[in-house]
Order: sequence, then C-alpha cells, then structure tokens
Amino acid sequence: MSNTTENNAAPQRHMLLVAKSAFAAAPYRQMQQLADLVAALPGVAGASFGFTEQGTPSLREALGSLRAAGASDVLILPLMLPIEPSFTAWLTKSLRRWQAEDGVAWPQVRIAQGLADSPLLAALMAGLVEGAQAAAPVPPAERLVPEGSLVPAQKRRVLVCQGGPCNAAGADLIWGHLRNHQDRQKLRTTGDGTMSCKSTCLGPCNLAPVIQVYPEGTYYGGVTEAAIDRIVAEHLLGGRVVEAFAYEPTGRKQTLRAVAPAESAKT
Repeated sequence: MSNTTENNAAPQRHMLLVAKSAFAAAPYRQMQQLADLVAALPGVAGASFGFTEQGTPSLREALGSLRAAGASDVLILPLMLPIEPSFTAWLTKSLRRWQAEDGVAWPQVRIAQGLADSPLLAALMAGLVEGAQAAAPVPPAERLVPEGSLVPAQKRRVLVCQGGPCNAAGADLIWGHLRNHQDRQKLRTTGDGTMSCKSTCLGPCNLAPVIQVYPEGTYYGGVTEAAIDRIVAEHLLGGRVVEAFAYEPTGRKQTLRAVAPAESAKT
C-alpha cells in the first residue's frame, strides 16, 4: 500500500514529510492524514512520508520511490521538535552519499525549515492551548503492583554510537536501518538472538558512524546501510566478522579505510 497522496491538478512539487520513528498503526495514520492535507495545497503534485529512524518507509526508501515514480522536485518537510543544529548538515551529507551510491539521476531535493522556525507556530500553539482547556484530569494513582521482568536470552548486542561526530555522520539513519532489519528479520528470535540500543560515545570518533557488536566487541566504522546489511547477514546471523568495516584495537590511531562499492555490497 502506497503512502503517497497525489494531486494531479497541480503537478509541480512533491512534499516528503519526515518524522523520526513510528511503531504502531496510529502514528502511520497520523502521518497519512498530514500527507493528505499537504497534498491538497496549491502547487503540490503529491505528498508522502518517511522516517529517519525506525519505521517504514525509511527516508531513503521514500526518496527511492519518488525517484522511481519520476518526481523532479522534492521538498523535505521536517516535522520533528526540537531539531538538533546538525540535522541539516548530516541529512545533506547522507543525501549526497545516497545519490553517489545509486549512480542514477535524482530529482532536485530541498530541505524546508523546521517547525520551530515557522512564524505560524505561535498561532498553532495558541490553538492547542485553547483546545486543551477541556482535557480530562489525570485520575489519582492507585497502589502500584510490582511487575516481573524476563531476563533477555539474546546473546548478541549491537551498540549504535550517538556521540557528536557519529550524529553528524548520520547515525540516526544507521540506527533506523538496523532497527528496521531487526523488525523485518525478527532478529531477536533468529540465530543467537540480537538486541540493539543507542550508546553514548564509543570512542573512535574519526571512524564515524560507529557501531559495536557483542559478545565479540567488534568495532565497525564508516558504517552505511550497505554495511548494516552485511553485518546483519554475516555477523549477527552468520557469526563471521565483516572485515571490510571492522577495526581492531591496535593501540595506534586509525583512519577510515576506503571500501570499494563491490566489497561494500558483498554478501
């Protein structure tokens, strides 16, 4: 099922609404409602949505669908609040990398200002405050009953660095790609079982974006979506370290190695 709403009366520009993540049906419905609203605006040919972190379609998948459909002008509308100062920088860098990796002509892509920069935000907030006056009060807390927890049986852990240099290199996109793999391939219950989490700085900042895979403790640097594909298939499911992206603790400073396209996509 497509998440795109078309407005054939004014084929001028396609809007791509971007949020961080969605896990349940309700957020997807909300995004579709927003896309429908935007698609009805004058001068808009169509509107769709994508996610920078976990959710389907990912931002890259959404852009790929627009490219395949022949879109020539795409305006990305970030819906997140707040937006980190590095957002536009790492998104621009990732867009350039994706274009280079695809090796085909892309539509013109632009990034709109965030919601916080809109002069209409004050009126929107005023409307939300006015509508909230009739909200039901939160009932008093009842006595809490302790709940038990299962200790995870998964043997593998993937840490995705969220330090400054990794964020600037697009770590959120890498996290989202990994989490979508985890959901689609049921990695928690496949093979040895895998759990993943975001981490503070993992150390080798100049190798960003960085992830670390346990129980081996393997560091992977310069991680791309293609690298995640291989790490999932070969390391998490196959038990073999992907040497093309792996970096051993040598006691000396290391720089990113160039990875040939064929080696990057090797399976």
